[in-house]
Amino acid sequence: MESDLDIAFYEAFEKISELKKGVAPDMMLRFYAFYKQANFGNKSSTINDSNVRSAFKFNAWVQLNGMSPEEAKKEYIALAKTILNSKKQ
Repeated sequence: MESDLDIAFYEAFEKISELKKGVAPDMMLRFYAFYKQANFGNKSSTINDSNVRSAFKFNAWVQLNGMSPEEAKKEYIALAKTILNSKKQ
């Protein structure tokens, strides 16, 4: 059974995924990191890909090391609300 937090997290994920207007790259990295931390927890291995984009994504995720999945979901939801509210204006 999913908690209210899980439901809110997946709803926020769907809304951000459906945005027609672009989101700034730095915000997308934050979304990526919160999503990964929420779903996969701490990342302790290193990246073997020399792709710069992958390295940025990995680095954003590693910076959240130690954050609980619940906190990552809350941060994702808060960031989503900020972005979605700014897109309404």
